[in-house]
Amino acid sequence: QVQLVESGGGLVQAGGSLRLSCAATGSIFSINRMGWYRQAPGKQRELVAVIISGGSTNYADSVKGRFTISRDNAKNTVYLQMNSLKPEDTAVYYCNAAIATMTDARRILYDYWGQGTQVTVSS
Repeated sequence: QVQLVESGGGLVQAGGSLRLSCAATGSIFSINRMGWYRQAPGKQRELVAVIISGGSTNYADSVKGRFTISRDNAKNTVYLQMNSLKPEDTAVYYCNAAIATMTDARRILYDYWGQGTQVTVSS
């Protein structure tokens, strides 16, 4: 069983910073892609940032220059450093990862999601 456990959300004023963490636990063989998505009320879930095992990253245009994604492969953890936060960044942030498990000898990558963490930016 694989789980993604998120932490670090909260309430912050505009211009402030938050750091989200997401740790993957369980019977993990390898992790390829790790990333963050967000969903604001009444809107579809959207990609925020993603990082693959080699270290390449991709960001939504709306967060470029303000957010930084990183990962610690030894800890199976991905981070999202969010600076210069804006009220429009308010959303539930979800961790996502493509993981191959020890229990599947085919080593197929499956998508896993965290439970979500609320980020609220006040103006």
